[in-house]
Amino acid sequence: MPVDRIRIIVVDDSTLFRQLIRDVLNEIPGCSIVGNADNGTTALQKIEQLKPDLITLDVEMPDMNGIEVLRELNRKNLNSSAIMVSKLTAAGAQVTTDALFEGAFDFVLKPSGKNLAENKGALLTALREKVTAFQQSLTEKAQPKPDTSTLDQETVKLQRYEAVVIGTSTGGPTALREVLPKLPSTFPLPVLVVQHMPAQYTSRLASRLNDLCSLNVVEASDNMTVCAGNIYIAPGGCQMKVVSRNGLIRVKLTDDSPVNNCRPSVDYLFESAHDAWGGQLIAVIMTGMGKDGMQGCQRIRNSGGYIIAQSPEDCTVYGMPKSIIENDLSHRIADLKTIPSIIIHRAQLSARS
Repeated sequence: MPVDRIRIIVVDDSTLFRQLIRDVLNEIPGCSIVGNADNGTTALQKIEQLKPDLITLDVEMPDMNGIEVLRELNRKNLNSSAIMVSKLTAAGAQVTTDALFEGAFDFVLKPSGKNLAENKGALLTALREKVTAFQQSLTEKAQPKPDTSTLDQETVKLQRYEAVVIGTSTGGPTALREVLPKLPSTFPLPVLVVQHMPAQYTSRLASRLNDLCSLNVVEASDNMTVCAGNIYIAPGGCQMKVVSRNGLIRVKLTDDSPVNNCRPSVDYLFESAHDAWGGQLIAVIMTGMGKDGMQGCQRIRNSGGYIIAQSPEDCTVYGMPKSIIENDLSHRIADLKTIPSIIIHRAQLSARS
């Protein structure tokens, strides 16, 4: 059953932006605004009182910033989800990325144009997408879970793998935080990751992950050589592919058009990885809205690669893994606690084959 209405509290220290966000949400079907707050302290009081499904949470506020509010929500076990509202600045990117690691559902950028109508249009487009994803996540949680029994990893013919490619979107920072730090420093393959994010945010994501991981995590740069022992995060606002040059695999960043409305795109990376390595790939699709990655996984599987999809009950949004599972592309369907061991197992067996 679809979720009819979601109850929302708007939190922003700017009267103008509070009203703008309220106006925008009133144009999105299924939204019911039950309150607003101009600071974090008031927000926490109203969240405890009104128990909304969702809050739009300003990242930068004077008394208590967005991540501090989010941490209090977690400490008090309040179940309201948060869409962070962030300025496109280095400070905004840092706090927003940290908030995503703390479990924020997603984020939108504050429009910064001089034209109010254009700002409203940009915010409407962004919030509609995030709210739709949130509505989808609630609907999925209310539905019976599909049978996700699938092949055991040992029944799949072993081959030598050359790389791991990972695609994720909404809920991805939390998923990556669970998976990547469990890969040991001796992991024998390079790892390439597309997380749907704008420019500036992916550098902070790479930095946070690097603090947690045994492997070296970097935001990829053009012409960077792809080597084992490294995790490469696709930069926001660019397409990332890999190309073979003089016997080496290198990163190539481009301004090519969005694929599946995404830049960076999972399919764009996966297709190039297939061109470089054929089926010698372990491909992982985790939480996110839409179908980005499905076409790339189809090619990789058809060439003998190994496909892992995150289990539906474990996803923030089930869309991307669902497209893999429903098209019979996955060899394994697993939760975040299990995915690292599957990756490690396949890579180690490959190294011994």
